[in-house]
Amino acid sequence: MKFRITALEAFEWSFTLRMPFRFGVITVRDGIQAVLRARIRTEDGQEGEGMAAETLAAKWFDKDPALSDAQNQHQLRRSLEIAMAGALAADADTAFGHYAAATRPHTEACGAEGLNPLVASFGRALVDRAALDALLRLRGLAFHEGLRAGITGFAPARLDPALAGFDADALLAATPAPGRIHARHTVGLVDPITAADVESRVNDGLPETLEEVTATYRHGWWKLKVGGDLRADIDRLCRIASVLDRLHGYHVTLDGNEQYEDAEGALALWRAMQAEPRLQRLVASVLFIEQPVKRARALETGMSALAAERPVIIDESDGPLDAFVVARGLGYAGVSSKSCKGIWRSFLNLARCRAWSAEGGATRHFLSGEDLTTLSGLCVQQDLALVSALGLTHVERNGHHFIDGFNGQPRDVAARFLAAHPDLYADTSRGPRLAIHEGLLEMGSLATPGLGSAVQPEVAAMRAMARAEWPPAIPFSSR
Repeated sequence: MKFRITALEAFEWSFTLRMPFRFGVITVRDGIQAVLRARIRTEDGQEGEGMAAETLAAKWFDKDPALSDAQNQHQLRRSLEIAMAGALAADADTAFGHYAAATRPHTEACGAEGLNPLVASFGRALVDRAALDALLRLRGLAFHEGLRAGITGFAPARLDPALAGFDADALLAATPAPGRIHARHTVGLVDPITAADVESRVNDGLPETLEEVTATYRHGWWKLKVGGDLRADIDRLCRIASVLDRLHGYHVTLDGNEQYEDAEGALALWRAMQAEPRLQRLVASVLFIEQPVKRARALETGMSALAAERPVIIDESDGPLDAFVVARGLGYAGVSSKSCKGIWRSFLNLARCRAWSAEGGATRHFLSGEDLTTLSGLCVQQDLALVSALGLTHVERNGHHFIDGFNGQPRDVAARFLAAHPDLYADTSRGPRLAIHEGLLEMGSLATPGLGSAVQPEVAAMRAMARAEWPPAIPFSSR
């Protein structure tokens, strides 16, 4: 199923958050989503269109304090510009083949302009998703059906020779259809825990505090942010535990967001948690720890001591294509799957996990589904289609809590998504919103031709993407 990418158009639109969300070094109050439209032509002359959407997230892909949020967004725009130019010049190939042929030269081209590998992955991820969406729509296949049918050309050994003997066809043949998945709710660093923490309420009828979230969505899975200040982290975790411990049962992941200088600092937090009686149940509920160490050192120091307590995964460090391989040698057990890093990166890492598990050994290698504020509509649906196809049972979801439904998009667009995916969204007095019942997302309707969506965003309601003003006239001090 080879094709050429014949046309690409980039758009964007703005949204605001109903309440601030802090992760790592930034507190977010608004944002911009990028939308890419692709046209492809197959070798037999058929043409089709597809789309992809992702947030231009500041201070995650590149946390250099010398860069403003606007400059971070321009980095991502520039990555997309470079990816678009490369894709339009490429010869016909399979969906995976386009990625396999382009990812290294694309990363090198971005690097020549001071863009790190994680920034580089953003542009390529959107191109690959939009092209695959077009192919699936053209063939009338849902994502899991296309994978099972083998139309994507997935061959992981093209990028990792160590997987030469891996049976990729068997992996894809077992791709599950979308059904339901646990939504793992994120508790950000400034999120109110109880009503006493709320200085000024939003008063929009939606949950604002952790107590209200537990009562409204009834989650059993949680992601807790920690900030690198041991005393403050312990105090906040104790306050969170006072709410979660009221639940019949729950599971937790800890996200360090690169807030620790080294593995020893992260281990000190874990030891302090173990020593705190109020955290006894929460500690027992922790499944894994996500990227506690700054990426500059994360793949230089061993993680074995902390990993002996709980599995540790990389997230921001997953920039170079071999990052997970390097991390494995240092004691990491897993890696995050994020649509913004690329669907084929996720499947490459899934193949690695299966191959390494087949070797035996005490460590179970795994992928985790993590969020980057996926918005209602195409963005969240493509990511849910991905984690479903990967066979994951829970995924971090935070966009529905911090962004009010289809904020920034026309009402008729939201209505079309609701009509096409009535299991995933609920109609409310404030318009369609992601529907979470007993902590679960129902996503059977994603089994539709295309990459997880029966309808597409309305580009007439968007603006053409701004040209990237990049590179900025400042030194790249941290690169």
